[in-house]
Amino acid sequence: MNSQMDRGEHHQAVQRALELGRGTDPDALPELTRLLAMPSAEIRRLAASAIGKLAGFGADPAEAVRALLPVALRDPHPQTQQYALKALKVYGAAAQIHLHDLDDLALNERAKEYVRRAAHSAAGAIREAVRLAAAGAVHRCARCGRSVSPEEHTRSEQAFQRTFCDRCFDEVFLERRNFDAKVELNKTIAAKAGTLVQSDGERLIADWLMENGIAFRYDERFRILSGHAVRPDFYLPELDVYLEYWGMDTADYKIGMLKKQQLYQQEGKRLISLHPADKPRLDTVLRSKLALLGHTVAPPARPSAVRHPGRPGVGEQ
Repeated sequence: MNSQMDRGEHHQAVQRALELGRGTDPDALPELTRLLAMPSAEIRRLAASAIGKLAGFGADPAEAVRALLPVALRDPHPQTQQYALKALKVYGAAAQIHLHDLDDLALNERAKEYVRRAAHSAAGAIREAVRLAAAGAVHRCARCGRSVSPEEHTRSEQAFQRTFCDRCFDEVFLERRNFDAKVELNKTIAAKAGTLVQSDGERLIADWLMENGIAFRYDERFRILSGHAVRPDFYLPELDVYLEYWGMDTADYKIGMLKKQQLYQQEGKRLISLHPADKPRLDTVLRSKLALLGHTVAPPARPSAVRHPGRPGVGEQ
């Protein structure tokens, strides 16, 4: 929590940003813009993410870009910058006049590497949106194959980074919302940082990351890899490393695991895989695997509490 805010006020603002991020009302944009001005980096990050999600539901592009741009370019918290850049990206051609600012940020050696990559990605997406608008390209629904209008294409690309007609868009939105709800219901185990996770293995990992001062995002929503939506168990933004805990042993789960691993490989993402057998020696395994990626973790001052297993989660060990 930011020290400049009352604990209750901070909690209330976080919950409101989360609520607006789960909604589909474009009229929430002014309130989210006000949340972008809060002193808490967590609140600003959630508000920026929510504004990005509203792109597919009719939020005013010019207004959204005006709200996001100062945060994307100058927020003192790098992770908040990263989220604002991702949100700015989905507003496409509406951000065209700011391309030179994004290019400058992408080349700024004083910025965090992941912020520079996000700025570069946003600039590329905006240029592509401008090109497509100029070309008047014909697009087809990725689900049913019929041709779609420019409005349908823009809406679905902003929301899902894939093209859907309006009917398929609504079906995909409902499927993903139902999937989100199912996942959230399975999060019943509290890690030390307060994060609710789905299994004992994930709890051990979250506790280890917290104890070693490594920032993480748990169950980040729908990063797009090669047109596929995935939910990494953990993303370490300051290291740009993905971490998956493969905790089940069914045939369908293993098929999904292999597909997900292939997507990470195809996209050149740095992935650490962990399994139930790694739990008793988690500290050694994680230090070793992070070292292979060029990240050395200082040895603990005392034995890590994450070595002691707790109760299992839903479907996983």
